[in-house]
Amino acid sequence: MRRFLFAAATIVSLAAAGTACADEYNTVPSGDAQYLSCLKYSMTRYEGGGELSPIAGQTKAQAWCTCMWNETPDDFRGSLAKFSETGKGAKINKICEKYADWGD
Repeated sequence: MRRFLFAAATIVSLAAAGTACADEYNTVPSGDAQYLSCLKYSMTRYEGGGELSPIAGQTKAQAWCTCMWNETPDDFRGSLAKFSETGKGAKINKICEKYADWGD
């Protein structure tokens, strides 16, 4: 019984550690039009996008757009920033605002 409990506790610990490390997103491909459009829109529409984010080497706008790019479905072809302003995009927007430390 003790072996089983130890094994179960180890598995739970490893699973928790794995999710705690999932704070990084895939790198956006260089020149991605959707990402570049997101940066342009967000920098002209919102304040503070040029400030440093908690993500090393990224401004708040870069971190937010990276998050939006990763969180939207792969087949999404619209504007990431405009999507964040919709009812459907509000949940993802909150996730990305927290990730970039940029928002209300």
